[in-house]
Amino acid sequence: MPTVTPTYKTIQGLLKGEKFSIDDYQREYKWEKKQIDELVNDLTSKFFSEYKPEHETKDVSSYDNYFLGSIIVSRRGGLNFLIDGQQRTTSLTLLLIYLYHRLKAMNSNAKSTLESLIFSDDYGSYSFNLKIPDREPVLKALYEGTVFNTDHQEESLVNMVARYNDIAAELDADPHEPDPMDTAIEHFTYWLMTKVGLIEIATDDDSYAYTIFETMNDRGKPLSPTDMLKAYLLGRIKDPEVRSTANDKWKAEIQALMHFGKGKDDDIESNFLKTWLRAQYGRDTRQRKANAKEEDWEKIGGAFHRWVNDQKGLLGLNKEANFVELIQKDIPFFARVYRMILDATHTYTPGLEGIYYNSSNDFTLQTTVLMAAVKRDDSEEVIRRKLQIVATYLDHFLVRRVVNYIRVGYSAVQYTMVQLIKEIRHKSPEELIEILVQRLEKDDATLESAKGGWRKGVSDFRLNMFSKRYIHYLLARMTAYVEVSCDKGDRFPAYTNWLPDSKKNPFEVEHLWPYHFEDFGDEFQTEDEFNQWRNHLGGLVLLPKSKNASLNDKPYTGKRPHYQDENLLAASLTDLPYSHLPRFKTFRESNGYAFKAYPTFGKNEQMERRALYISLIKHIWSVERLKEL
Repeated sequence: MPTVTPTYKTIQGLLKGEKFSIDDYQREYKWEKKQIDELVNDLTSKFFSEYKPEHETKDVSSYDNYFLGSIIVSRRGGLNFLIDGQQRTTSLTLLLIYLYHRLKAMNSNAKSTLESLIFSDDYGSYSFNLKIPDREPVLKALYEGTVFNTDHQEESLVNMVARYNDIAAELDADPHEPDPMDTAIEHFTYWLMTKVGLIEIATDDDSYAYTIFETMNDRGKPLSPTDMLKAYLLGRIKDPEVRSTANDKWKAEIQALMHFGKGKDDDIESNFLKTWLRAQYGRDTRQRKANAKEEDWEKIGGAFHRWVNDQKGLLGLNKEANFVELIQKDIPFFARVYRMILDATHTYTPGLEGIYYNSSNDFTLQTTVLMAAVKRDDSEEVIRRKLQIVATYLDHFLVRRVVNYIRVGYSAVQYTMVQLIKEIRHKSPEELIEILVQRLEKDDATLESAKGGWRKGVSDFRLNMFSKRYIHYLLARMTAYVEVSCDKGDRFPAYTNWLPDSKKNPFEVEHLWPYHFEDFGDEFQTEDEFNQWRNHLGGLVLLPKSKNASLNDKPYTGKRPHYQDENLLAASLTDLPYSHLPRFKTFRESNGYAFKAYPTFGKNEQMERRALYISLIKHIWSVERLKEL
C-alpha cells in the first residue's frame, strides 16, 4: 500500500535542500494581481500585528505562526512533483527573490539563508529549488536583477514577471514616505522563513497522490463562507414557503453571478459578498502596528458569514422580515450593481469610462469604493452617475500619485480607501462631488508635486520600471482625448491593448530619439543626461508594435514621415494634420494648445513638447471636469 506522510513544514523547512517540479500537462502559473495582493497583505498584516521597532531579530522566534494551507506532492526521481500547490509555491519563490534583493542591498546576513531557499549550487551553476525547466530563464533573470523580455512568451512566464512586479509595487520602500517595512524587512524575512508554514502531504505513488487531490477537492469539501452565510440567513426564516422562495431567489442570484463571472472571476459569488459587506457596512481596517486587532475589513475578508452573525444589528437583522428583505431585495440589487461595475471593467462603457481607466491600471480596490456610494433605492440613472463620479475621482487620485512616483498598490492605499468608503457611503451625487472635489483640493499630491516639493510631478515624469505602465496610460489617454476632440472616435481600449484585436499588434511606447548618444554629443555632456532626456514623457508617443520595431533605430528625421499615418498625437509631429484636418485647428485654437510640427527634434523641441503634454494632462485631470459630472 502506498505510504502517505503529512508533515507540517515552515517555508524554510519546505524549500531548503528540496526540489519541486510539475508534470508537463499541469496548468500554467495563473495567479493574478489580486491573489498576490491578498497574499502579501495577509502576510504583512499578520507580521505587523506583532512587530515592534525595538524588537531584535531573535524576538521573531516568539511571534505567532501563520498557516498557508496544504500542498500535495508525489516523490519520484529525487524530485517532489507538485500535484496541488504550484501556484503558492511559485508565488512564494517570487516573494523570496524580491526579499533577497532587499537584503542584498542592506548587506544583511539573512541574505545567505534566503539564498538556500531559492536555489542550490550545482557545480557552479544555479539549480533553482523550483525546478521547472521552462521557467528557469525567468527565475534566473529575476534573481540576477536583469530584464526578462516577455514578448511572445508563454503565459506562465509573463505572469511570473507581472506578479514579481506586483510584489515590488506592494513592498518597495518609498524614500519620501514613512514605511515600517524599511526597518522591518529583515525581521519580516526571518518570520516568513520560520513562522509561516503549511502541511505537506507526500506520497511515493502518483495515482494515489491524485486520488488524495480529488478526494480533498471533490468529496467532503467543507462548506464555504458563501454556503454558511446562505444557511445562516435562510435558517432565520421560519415560514417554509417564504424560506423556499428566498432560497430560490438566492440560487438565482448566485447562478447569475457565476454565469456572468465565467472567464472573468472564478470566485465571483464570494468576492461579491465580501465587496458588498465591506462597501455597505465595513467600519475600519487593522492598523499596521504591534498588537493591532482585526477590524471589519479583515473579518469580512475571511469568515464573512460569522461576521454577519456577529454584526446582525449593524445590518438591521432584528427580525425575520429583515432576513427575507436582505435576500429578496438587498442582495439582488447590489449583485446587479456589482455586475454593472464588473462589466465596465472589461467593456469600455460610455458614461462609465473611469471604471475602465482604473481597471487598466489594475486598481483592485475600486469596486468596493464604488459600491459604497450606492444605496438600495437609487435609480439606474443615479447609480451610473455615482459610479462615474467616484471612478473619476479615483482616476485623479491614482494619476496624481504615480506621476510623483508614489506607490498605489493594495497595501499602500488600503487604509486611505477604507476611510474614503466611510466618507462617501450612501451620499447623493451632489454630495459626492463636493466631498471628492474638497479631497482633491486638499490633497498633498498634485500633478506638479507631492509632499512639499519632494517630487516634481508630471514635469519630471520619465520612463522606468515603475512608470512604464503609467507612461503608456498617460499617452493612451492623451491620444484618445485629442482624437475624440477632433471627431476621430475614442480608441482608448485599443491604445491600452485591451481590445482582442489589439493583441495581434499591440501599441508600445516609442522613443522619438534612438538610443544613440553619439548623435547628440553637442547637446548632452554625458550618456546618463541623454538617457534622462530620452526617457522623458515629452519625448515619447504610442505606436503599433510592428511600426515601433521597424523604426526603433532610425533617427527622428527617418521616423517622422511614418508618424503621419498613425494616431493624431504622433501625427501632430508632422505637417499633415495642420493642413488636412480643420477640426484639429479648431481644437488647438479653442484650447490654446501649442501643437507644432517638428522637422527636427532636439532639446528645445522636446521642452516645447513637454509643455504641450503638461497642458493636455492638466486639462484631462482638471478638478473642474469632476465638478461638471
